[in-house]
Amino acid sequence: MASNLHMFSDKEAIQDSHDSYMEETNKNNENVVTDYTPKLDMEFGSEQEAYDFYNEYGRNYGFSIRKDWCNKRKVDGVVTSRQFVCCKEGFRDEWERDGQKTRERAETRTGCQAYMKIRLDKKKEKYCIQSLELSHNHVLHVSQCAHMMPSQRRISHAQALEIDLAYDSGIKLKDSYEFMGRQAGGKDVLGYTKQDHKNYLHSKRQRELKYGESGCLLRYFEKKKRENFSFYYSLQLDAAEQITNIFWADAQMIVDYKLFGDVVSFDTTYRTNKEYRPLAMFVGFNHHREVVIFGAALLYDETIESFEWLFETFFEAMSGKKPNTIFTDQDPAMAKAISVVMPNTYHRLCTWHLMQNALKHIGHLLRGENGFRSELNACFKVWEEEDEFLSAWDAILHKYNVCDNSWLQRLFEVKEKWAKAYVKMSFSAGMTSTQLSESLNADLKDYLQSDYDIVKFFTHFDRLLNDKRYKELLAEYNLRQKLPKIKMLSPMLVQAAKIYTSQPFLKFQKQYEEFQGAYVKECIERNSSHEYIVSFYDKPQYRRVIWNSLEHSVSCSCRKFERCGILCGHALKILDVMNIKVLPKKYILKRWTKDARNEIVQDFNGQEIIIDTNLEFTTRYKSLCPLYVKLISRAAECEEAYKIALENYTELNKKIEDVMRRKSDLCQVDNSQENPLNEDVISAKGLKKKQGCKGKRRIKSSIEVAIKKKKSINNHHPQANQHLQVVTS
Repeated sequence: MASNLHMFSDKEAIQDSHDSYMEETNKNNENVVTDYTPKLDMEFGSEQEAYDFYNEYGRNYGFSIRKDWCNKRKVDGVVTSRQFVCCKEGFRDEWERDGQKTRERAETRTGCQAYMKIRLDKKKEKYCIQSLELSHNHVLHVSQCAHMMPSQRRISHAQALEIDLAYDSGIKLKDSYEFMGRQAGGKDVLGYTKQDHKNYLHSKRQRELKYGESGCLLRYFEKKKRENFSFYYSLQLDAAEQITNIFWADAQMIVDYKLFGDVVSFDTTYRTNKEYRPLAMFVGFNHHREVVIFGAALLYDETIESFEWLFETFFEAMSGKKPNTIFTDQDPAMAKAISVVMPNTYHRLCTWHLMQNALKHIGHLLRGENGFRSELNACFKVWEEEDEFLSAWDAILHKYNVCDNSWLQRLFEVKEKWAKAYVKMSFSAGMTSTQLSESLNADLKDYLQSDYDIVKFFTHFDRLLNDKRYKELLAEYNLRQKLPKIKMLSPMLVQAAKIYTSQPFLKFQKQYEEFQGAYVKECIERNSSHEYIVSFYDKPQYRRVIWNSLEHSVSCSCRKFERCGILCGHALKILDVMNIKVLPKKYILKRWTKDARNEIVQDFNGQEIIIDTNLEFTTRYKSLCPLYVKLISRAAECEEAYKIALENYTELNKKIEDVMRRKSDLCQVDNSQENPLNEDVISAKGLKKKQGCKGKRRIKSSIEVAIKKKKSINNHHPQANQHLQVVTS
């Protein structure tokens, strides 16, 4: 300790440091007239006022302060005396630096004797300086480092809100701190350091998880439920009352499914949360052909029992409505659960996943140049008639001598789930694989990470939802802002442009263009029906189109309308032959029209769903925000306008707080009677953990592979561009 004292024994060096600091401070603060030098008997209205005064003195002088001892009255606990000291007062206790730590903290205290003692004057009810010591035994900080001193570092309420906003928006700590420093006019003006920023977020996470992961999860769901009664969630507990499977769907998801849930793509993905639970999502297309999420789940495992529970829970949330078609990968547990829970739903397998599996089992054939890949691909996508498909399949088996291949035999057994000759019988909304889910899985990497705890997972999953829904809003804007490009003026195309959204209209217009090159090869009359053989010029393939004169209906053997909801060029040709120049209503599928959302939807309780329960608040906020942003931007341009805005802000803020306080008092009784968490829900003892398992790796889609390859190029070449219990609410 003597060495430390000796280091600061040179009084002249200390005095020179003080004089140099004060001279530099005076130059930087020539316009500051307030004298922050403490003097005996100086009075303060409160203890905090005395602290702020001494702290400002420390800032100007070059040292940090802290609170030392205090005396309080036993009757009311009022502080009667207090001492403020230099942060270098005293010495660190021996036990704190006993040498057992791998990384010892640096010594900071020097036994400095500087202090300021205040006491309460009972007559004046004010605090006055009783005694003080202004000299220090250590070198003082330079003015440029004043903002780094502990007593000068404080995150204000407004700054905390900005930090929370950046954190919830997925902005990295480094980037958010850099931005806030620039916004404030420099890191020295910001008022806190990067480490303070980091510590604040750490404390925030600790507070969020104070009820444990299961408690935080349940409180999140209950909060959502209070905000909107149409929010649905369900938990599955094991015999030890630990949470195994989790499902949730908000009001918007339920509405989307009721309107566009005729075709669903279901898939699971890994590495989106700390527990390595597979994230399962039900997704589909809306009327703009944008991705919509119908529901999501965090599963403990991927067994038949878990999938059965998930599907049953999903349909319970959706009032029992089941899709016409569901796309999945080639997972036997999924297939079994689907056959049990939704036997009338057409189950289709993703052809992309099938080809990936083919690479594992018959890769030697696919990698060769013998044409096996193209012939197998034709069985998936080309042959539309059953006899054509069966002949082509049989030819492949004999040509490449794979009649005894077990994988191909198993694939043939489920041909109705993937061969075009069979799947054309089901409605698919133009979807051909789970590539919709794979695309969403690729996007997940921008929002979710494997080290996220349960609270952070849901925070950033909500970001994903909001961004996907904003895309639909953008599509709605473009639908009204940009006029559709009609390539030829005809009553039917003009009608379609008025009815359909942008993407469905483009698909319809393509069929209309093809119909211009169609011709009738043959017509067979059978009482009320007529069968036409229709073909396109320069294309040998023909289609059989049947016109029913009694029902005024048309159907084509290509079944495009039955598959996609858009009439094909062959059917349009026959409508033209029948002199029908506009689309009949029966061939306008509402899910592709501009009015697709003009429908009242009820939730699982039979109540009308209200998406935005805070509509009035949102409207008021959107009205005020641009006005005040414009005002403060204008006021910041000159000092006089700035002062006027500041003065009026103080008065306006006081009036608003008075109004809100009165309102809070009126609502206090209602808030005190707020329903607590459901007792059955609270019984969950935690999230069930996986022992030594991080989950299997999911097969990556071509989209993810391309993104990863692009990032790799940019990085290396910067110059290039059980017994179960269910809890449901």
